[in-house]
Amino acid sequence: MRMAHRYLLFQRDDCHLCDLALEVLAEARAPEFGSVFIDDDPALEERYGVRVPVFRDEAGNKELDWPFTADQVRAFL
Repeated sequence: MRMAHRYLLFQRDDCHLCDLALEVLAEARAPEFGSVFIDDDPALEERYGVRVPVFRDEAGNKELDWPFTADQVRAFL
């Protein structure tokens, strides 16, 4: 069972852009978030396949698509 997080990062294994997104989220001092790997989930693959990485606010039901900056993350939060 996955722990519930307000924020989620949808990503892939071995994804250079996802690694960059993690660096930006750290720079923005984003609160704790969960990582969701879409590789083996057809529904997530269909929804996020060409968009990853995507930072999602579950409570606010909003998403921030890559590319994003630390300033954009802070404004999103």
